[in-house]
Amino acid sequence: MEFLAEHHLLGLVIGAATFLIIGIFHPLVIKGEYYFGVRLWWGFLAMGIAAIAGSLLFDNILWSTLLAVWGASSLWSIGELFEQRTRVEKGWFPKGPRKDRRH
Repeated sequence: MEFLAEHHLLGLVIGAATFLIIGIFHPLVIKGEYYFGVRLWWGFLAMGIAAIAGSLLFDNILWSTLLAVWGASSLWSIGELFEQRTRVEKGWFPKGPRKDRRH
């Protein structure tokens, strides 16, 4: 951590990790809606709350920030999950294989 701070790389690492975290959530929302529908929203809620609460427990700025980004991305994904359902209904994405899909 001292190396990152000393060489002014901490912001770059946080930015790159934020980009990767957001990139991970994009397919999670698409695949989650495909296989489980929007009922997966509570999982994103629980993960978001846990990550944000966890970010409050770290003194280390890198880990605290990355957990907060993970939590915010999880909470943002709830809205995206419902938007994904709309995109599926419009035919922009394929409907999942489950016949008893509940919305």
